[in-house]
Order: sequence, then C-alpha cells, then structure tokens
Amino acid sequence: MTIAERIMARHSSANTSRSGICKALTVALLFTAATGLQAKMDDARVYEPVAPTIDQARANILIARQLQFTHFRDLGMSDELSGDVFDAYLEYLDGQRIYLTQEDLNKFDRVKTQLGSALKTGQLQPGFDIYNLVQQRVIDRLRFALNLVGQGIDQLDFNRNESILLDRSDASWEADQQALDELWVKRIKNAVLAQRLNGADDETIEDNLQRRYEGQLKRAYQARSEDAFQAYMNAFTGMWDPHTSYFSPRTSENFNINMSLSLEGIGAVLQSDNEYTKVVRLVPGGPASKQGQLQPADRIVSVTQEDEKAVNVIGWRLDEVVDLIRGPRNSVVTLEVIPANASDETITKAIAIKRDEVKLEEQSASKDVIELERGGSDYKIGVITIPTFYADFQAMQAGDPNYKSTTRDVRKLIAELEQDGVNGLVIDLRNNGGGALHEANDLVGLFIDQGPTVQIRNANNDVQVLNDEDPSIAYDGPLVVLTNRMSASASEIFAGAIQDYGRGLVVGSQTFGKGTVQAVRPLNHGQLKITQSKFYRVSGGSTQHKGVIPDIEIPSRIDKKRIGEDALDHALPWDQIEAVPHTRYFDFSGIIDELRKRHDERFATSPEFGLLQQEIDFLKKQREMDSVSLNMDERKNQHEQIERTRLTIANARRELRGEAPFESLEELEDWQDQQAADLDTTDDELDFVIREGGDIMADMLELDQHMASILTPQQYAAQTPTQ
Repeated sequence: MTIAERIMARHSSANTSRSGICKALTVALLFTAATGLQAKMDDARVYEPVAPTIDQARANILIARQLQFTHFRDLGMSDELSGDVFDAYLEYLDGQRIYLTQEDLNKFDRVKTQLGSALKTGQLQPGFDIYNLVQQRVIDRLRFALNLVGQGIDQLDFNRNESILLDRSDASWEADQQALDELWVKRIKNAVLAQRLNGADDETIEDNLQRRYEGQLKRAYQARSEDAFQAYMNAFTGMWDPHTSYFSPRTSENFNINMSLSLEGIGAVLQSDNEYTKVVRLVPGGPASKQGQLQPADRIVSVTQEDEKAVNVIGWRLDEVVDLIRGPRNSVVTLEVIPANASDETITKAIAIKRDEVKLEEQSASKDVIELERGGSDYKIGVITIPTFYADFQAMQAGDPNYKSTTRDVRKLIAELEQDGVNGLVIDLRNNGGGALHEANDLVGLFIDQGPTVQIRNANNDVQVLNDEDPSIAYDGPLVVLTNRMSASASEIFAGAIQDYGRGLVVGSQTFGKGTVQAVRPLNHGQLKITQSKFYRVSGGSTQHKGVIPDIEIPSRIDKKRIGEDALDHALPWDQIEAVPHTRYFDFSGIIDELRKRHDERFATSPEFGLLQQEIDFLKKQREMDSVSLNMDERKNQHEQIERTRLTIANARRELRGEAPFESLEELEDWQDQQAADLDTTDDELDFVIREGGDIMADMLELDQHMASILTPQQYAAQTPTQ
C-alpha cells in the first residue's frame, strides 16, 4: 500500500476533527507522486495552445449570418444565448465534469456573457482560450491516472464503503484540484473493479489502463486548431437545433461520417458523444445490421484489426475513429463497445464485423406471408418489410426502365402477394431511418387515390404541399403499419399519411420525431448543414419532436429518454399548421377499442411479450442506477445478480425456440463469442411483433365482416368507401 493509500485508509475511519487534514495530505501526496513520476516519463512533451486562423474567423461570420437569416428558427444573439453556448461548449469538452473545477470555471465568468457578440463578429479567441485550458486539464488528469496505475493497482483499497456516480453530466463541478484528484482515484478504482469482475488479472488490467490513458494523452498533445474550431462552432450552431452543424474541410469529405453505400466499412452512422464515438443508426442491409449485435446508442471503446492489438479510441476525434473502422472489403474489424443498455460504462462487449459495401439489393423491400385463423375463418396476411426509402438515381438518370426504387419494388411485391390471395397487408417500417423523400410520397400513392401526402414549411412560412398525382391504387385492402423508435423522417411521413387518411392502423411504438429538412451550404472553410424547413402531416400536425403516435402500442427495449428527437437538446418543438383537404377512407373508431382489448389479452398470455416485458423492466432498473459501489464484495454481489438475470432471460428465449438452456453464464458468453465469430447471426424467423401485426389484421378482418353483417349497405358503404 502506498503512503497515499494508507492515509486514505486512515481517513475513511478517522473522526470528523481529523478528516480535513487527512484529505489534504492524501491529495497532496497523490498529486506530488503523479507529478514526479510523470516528469520522468514525459518531461519532453509540452502542450502547445492552438489558435484561430483568419479563414476560421471568416467562416464564423458566415455561419452567424446564415443562422440569423436563413435558419428555420428565429433566434437572436442575446446574452442568454452567450450563456447557453458556453454551457454547450463545456458539455462537449467536459460533459462528465471530470477535468475542470469550479475554480477553473470562475475564470470565465466575464467571458461567459460575451460569447454571443464575439461569435457574431468572428472573435474566436475566447472559445480557443476555453479549449486550451480544457486540453491542459485533460493532460493533467491523464498524467495523474498514469501515475496511479504505474504505482500498481494492488495498492488500491477496495474494502471501503465508497460509491461513484455513473453519470456526472448534471453533477456539480468539483471545487478544486484536491476534490478532482479524489474523484479520479474513484474512477480508476471503478475501471479496475469492472475488469477484475470480467476475469482479467491485475497485470492485464494495468496494461489495458496504461494503453488507454497513454493513447488519450497522445491525442491531447496532438490537438489541432480545427478541433477547437469545429467543437466551438457546433456548440454555437447547436443552439438553433441539433441537426444544424459545422463540417470542417476534412469532415466535409465524409458528409455525415456515413460508412455506407460505396464506402467500404461496417454500415453505421457515428457521432461524437463526449469522449466516446456513439452509434447513431445502422444502415439497412449493411454489415453491422446483418451481423445483428451492434445497436444504436452503443459507444465504441476500442477498435481491433485482424491479428493486431486493440486500439483504445476513447478521446479520439470522430474522423480518426471512422478511418480506423474502415478497411478492405471482407476484412474483419472488432469493436469493443459499451452497450446502450449497460448499467455503467465499464461493462463492454466485443463485436466482430466483416467489412463490405452496402448493396442496394440488400436494402430492398422483401415479403412474407402469415397464415392465421380467426372465428372459424382462415386468413393469409402479407408482410412487406421496407428497410429504407431508396432509389437507384444513377440508373434512373440513365433511363434504365428497370431501375430499383422502394415504390417500384413494393408495387411488385403487392402484386405477388395478391396473386397468393392475401386478405390483408402489414408494412414493417421498424428501424427504417428514412431516405428519399419522393419515395415516401410515391409510396403513399400506392394506397390512396390522388391527394396530398406531406406539407413542407420553410423559414418564411411558405408552405409547399407534395401530392400523389397518380390516380391508380396498387392496394385498396386493409393495412397495418409497424413502427418503432428508430422509424424516422420519410418513414414518419408515410405512417402519418396512412394514419391521417384512415387508410390503415399504425402499430408499435412512437417514432423518432425527425421532422426537419437540412441543406448543406458551402463556406470559405468547410460547410454548414442548416435546418431550413419542417415537415407537416396533411392533418396539419408536425412529425417533428412528437413523431407518429401508434394507434395500438407495443412496448420497446429502446430507451426513449436517450434515443429520439425529444431526447436531443434544443430540438425544434412540435406545432401545427392548417390541414389540407384529404379523404378519410375508414373510420376505425368503431373497432379500435375492441382491437386494443384483443391485443392486450393476447399479450397478457404471450410468453414472447412476457419475456420482452421482463427485459424492459430489467433494462429500466439498470438505467435507473445512478451509482455503483467501489467495495469489492458489494460490487461482486451486484455483478453476479445482473449476470444471473442475463442468464435467466437468455435461457427463457432459448426455451421459446425449443433450444437447450445454457448451464452457466460462461457457456452463454462462449456461445455469444461463437456468434460474433460467425459474422452472420441473422434470424430468419418472423418475430412476434410482426406476428402480432398479422393478428391485429386478422381481428380487423373479422370485425369488418361482423360490421358488414349488422349495418345496412348504405351505412357500410359510407363507413368503408374503399374497402
């Protein structure tokens, strides 16, 4: 045990009168040791502050003008805005409040109220001063961490009744250097505990932590002027809305950092999230989507190439992480991620993904058939899954009469299903993040006569109405549309139009709520992606923020507090404009209560839903944990309880599939490793949510027949003009 640790051990049992002295001695000794050792190993490196360039100042002025005069939101440059930009900037640079102290923040009290006017005129130095201070504090912290690990983690005491806050984004800033030192001792203890509980020995843990902190330290010394400018501009542009952002010249080359289509990668959209790189969404048909383990909101900890050591990417720039993940086609990259549902950021899993291009045919719509019995009648329900709204623009422009698009493919699938004699149709839009707007417009047209499909309002309050001009209808039978939280943009336009027209029922969970339109505008230095208009349904309500609310709800594992437009800071609000004339094809008010009742009764006895609800409750309990113990015995008990629950849920799912249960957690993890190594874990079996969509459709058909038998022909025709 080091002198500092012995003092801390005494401090934990000391009386109140001695606690302040012990605390001061502990921090002083730890800091002195850290400084001394680091001076030996790193005395040659000095942080060089970054400074703004003339090109950046000019770009800043152009950005400010664009925001003020062309953005959808009318937001002035006020003192209040200055404070909000300051807070957002610190959120980006030190979102977990682990580098700066309250003493540091006090130095910027005067600057905090002046950022708005400075940004308006291209005065970037205040933002760069803040950036440089944070970088220096990052270096100080990492030096401290390296020293502590270098002394040997066996010197740390895990017998105390201590805990650490998992999410410090709303915590108070630590008062001074001493308090921050104590916090970092706890952070390192937490990292050590997590790896010990995962079976790593102390030598491996020390090596892992040293490589992690040395990698972050190297990045901190390599800070560039462009890093500071992009961070500062995004804190500024984010005041208008979360989809307005600045792209540096390098980032502009990889617009949206989207590793998809012609780019060889894993098919994922990534973004920075404090020190981490976070998965925003998966590209349908892409390698990650097909492999099945990577999920939205997972955070990437390390990247491993074939036959190489893992590279820790915490603290890396987004473009560098993307470059590391990309690679030759058919090669394998392994991502170590913190799962979105992890109880704390020390829980990770490895996911192996084979790189490939995302082929258009693998994003194409597909069909299936469900056969059901209801009230003595047999029903065949067609299912069409649409992963994205796509169109082969090159083939279209070349005049290819067989070019692929969502609408053309769905029309063909409908014709094939009708030849099979289906009685109803389910459209699955779950995890469909959108795509080509004109395809959403045309797809609505397959199910309605001529009419409006969506309204688009710009910053000048001018409203454009998109219409289906084709009077033909590809399918006029009963319809169910499945959605979830990852259904966004064009998916919401389609689902909202089907709901407004009374053309079908929306089933599932509330959609994402992305109801804005962006344009990319060139600057003298980089580009600005700016929100310029907003989508509205034909009934007048926006899809922004609220999304589409399903007629029949099915719970989801996805945490709505973390994923969705309403989970984003400064998101544009929901509002409404005038509705446009549109036909109501069916009034579901007479049967919706009975449909919901039958749905609830099925789910009350459904083993699949029972398991889903068990998972949701488990994940909710995990997310509600705001701290974890640093006591070894207590943490081990908590860890074992979580793992037992994981095993129970995994075995329950295997039982539903008629598979033998795992005897132990080790057996489960070995199986998961095999699945990851297999690189193709797709499950072709129709999931129970699709089957429930089919059951709801069968209920609709049965109730429709019942209504037809009790209503007069005139009443029935008035209620169901196109059925």
